[in-house]
Amino acid sequence: MRKTFKTNSALHRFMMTIVFLAVAAIVTSACGQEAGNGKLIITATTGMITDVVQQVGGEYVEASGLMGAGIDPHLYKASQGDVKKLDDADVVFYNGLHLEGKMAEMFEELEQRKPTVAVSKYLTEEQLHAAPDQGAGMHDPHIWFNVKLWISATEVIRDTLIEKDPSHADYYKEHAAAYIKELEKLDAYAKEQMALIPEASRILVTAHDAFGYFGEAYGLTVTGLQGMNTMSEYGSKDVSKLRDFLVEKKIKAVFIESSVPKKSIESVIEGARKLGHEVTIGGELFSDAMGDAGTVEGTYIGMVKHNVDTIVAALK
Repeated sequence: MRKTFKTNSALHRFMMTIVFLAVAAIVTSACGQEAGNGKLIITATTGMITDVVQQVGGEYVEASGLMGAGIDPHLYKASQGDVKKLDDADVVFYNGLHLEGKMAEMFEELEQRKPTVAVSKYLTEEQLHAAPDQGAGMHDPHIWFNVKLWISATEVIRDTLIEKDPSHADYYKEHAAAYIKELEKLDAYAKEQMALIPEASRILVTAHDAFGYFGEAYGLTVTGLQGMNTMSEYGSKDVSKLRDFLVEKKIKAVFIESSVPKKSIESVIEGARKLGHEVTIGGELFSDAMGDAGTVEGTYIGMVKHNVDTIVAALK
């Protein structure tokens, strides 16, 4: 009888250990990776958002982005690896306004389990541009091209980090304030540089219509071959229309984009040439993606400065 009791006790302890480990695993999973190294694990979609998270979160976040240099977010589909990054994250940041159109259902599902935040959420209807070619009630998602609007995105990220990790609130506030000062300098720089272009030459022609906010903020007329979303197809009528626009306005330079195949804009250049009007490529702009990691253009501020300097050099 005594022997049976000992055996049952040992079995009981073994079973309790298994239950404890199972519960611990569930709790660890529910808490995300935050408990592992004291850092918030952040997954963002575009490089522009990832950069701001790193600037504001500093040493208290571990941020990774899904979309690297040259990646078009309009066409992006999440891989198995991306799904794991999203599942493992404590917080997910995305642009919103249907920029990441193929991931919309995924964000809705994630919102049920963890903070899944659109950095555009503080922007008002008055601040946003309508996107009639995308459907009723749709907006232009390229908000990062107006630096003032990107300050709003920075504030969303700051407030979300504070809410998730209030013990480091002062740190996030201080880093956000310092970064916003740099953004204000960038905004002033863009305005000063664009003023160097003769008014008649302030026409920006690109592969797709991503620079509407940029044009409004810094005084340029903007047009693109494709619509605001690169999922929209362009045809011969679009090419002819843009070709005629270049000839009529005597535009000498157009721009390719790092995330859009340049063959689209090359067909317009060739069409203008056949009409006796020479147009050159003024340079490559970063539109829906930043430059390579580790380069100046691989940061938001560096990307915007590159675009400004490239545009001014070609049009001035």
